[in-house]
Amino acid sequence: MMQIQILTDRYPALSVCAGDIVKAYEKMLAVYEGGGKMLLCGNGGSAADSEHIVGELMKGFLLKRPPLQADREAFAGLFPEDADYFAANLQRGIPAISLVSQSAVQTAFNNDVAADMVFAQQVYGYGRPGDLVMGITTSGNSKNVVNAMKVAKAMGLVTIGLTGAKESVLSAICDVTIRVPETETYKVQELHLPVYHWLCAALEDTVFAADEQQCR
Repeated sequence: MMQIQILTDRYPALSVCAGDIVKAYEKMLAVYEGGGKMLLCGNGGSAADSEHIVGELMKGFLLKRPPLQADREAFAGLFPEDADYFAANLQRGIPAISLVSQSAVQTAFNNDVAADMVFAQQVYGYGRPGDLVMGITTSGNSKNVVNAMKVAKAMGLVTIGLTGAKESVLSAICDVTIRVPETETYKVQELHLPVYHWLCAALEDTVFAADEQQCR
């Protein structure tokens, strides 16, 4: 695992929540190793962060993540003319879905049912035992994110909150809440980015170092 000190040396303020960052990493790793997926949601800048995290998880971040040898052989067996191209241009992903990007579902549900339940509906539809939901909200009290996390808890899913320093609804209900030591929205968001970059890098390092030999 990538050492948490790599993060806290660069961002000393994050030392106060280093333990929770490591706990979140451990939850994420366990979900991946168990065959689960991650669902992420947030509003505004936190919606952009949800997309950003999925972008780091679903493709190579700091590592290239080439296909496994078994996958290469499957490509070659079925599509020999494409096998080398596929092997050179596919990267293994850590399954993650950003709930904020589904505009048709969101606008339909917002219009027809209840806007503050839209992420909850997506969690209810996508969530399966062994999955994880990460809710990102600088206040920790965004109603649509809170409702999603409540539904996730009721379904037995793993829940991680990424918030600001204040105690909140999210910090009271999530399995792990990373409360970065700021309260102003933009300052909270400035600290969220290095936190989730470390989480993605640490997860990638562990997952793809473990099976590196199989890629050769």
